[in-house]
This record gives sequence, C-alpha cells and structure tokens, in this order.
Amino acid sequence: MPVVQVYMYKGRSKEVKKELVRRITKDFEEVAKVPPEALHILFNDVDKDDWGTRGTLVSDLPPK
Repeated sequence: MPVVQVYMYKGRSKEVKKELVRRITKDFEEVAKVPPEALHILFNDVDKDDWGTRGTLVSDLPPK
C-alpha cells in the first residue's frame, strides 16, 4: 500500500486535486505497477504563514 503525500500551499481547488490524484495514480500504475485500489494520496494544505524557505516565511516573500 504505497502512500503519496503532497504538501502545497492552501487554496488549490477540488478540481486541481482531482486531476493530481488521477495523474499520480496513472503514473504509479504505469511505472510502479501499483493498482489504483492500493494507492493512497494525502494532501497536506499548508498556510503560507506555516511554511519557511530561504530564511523567511513564505507569507513574507514578495509576490511572483
């Protein structure tokens, strides 16, 4: 039972997550021969105030 954990900033839509699940599942099935019913995918949505990079909080970085 493989488990894939996806960490990303909060705010992605349900449609985006559904597409990620579809694609991750397809790749695991094709590459690792894992049947879809054996794969679990967990989304960890994180606030930018709770994510640090380059010595600062992401919420304090200038927008791209």
